[in-house]
Amino acid sequence: MPKLKTHKGTAKRVKITKTGKVTRQRAFGAHLLAKKSKSRKRRINTTATVTGGTAKNIKRALGV
Repeated sequence: MPKLKTHKGTAKRVKITKTGKVTRQRAFGAHLLAKKSKSRKRRINTTATVTGGTAKNIKRALGV
């Protein structure tokens, strides 16, 4: 069976942690920040963990 290519778009957007979890950045933090509260902007700035079937699909796209 041939090698699978890494999906580069996915590779740029997510990271695999040492324990095998998939982390991603949160959305809505690029612009229009004046109307968003400080707490909301702090929450947006943190990373999120991808779970379930989505994580499985991402790992497959990355060849992990």
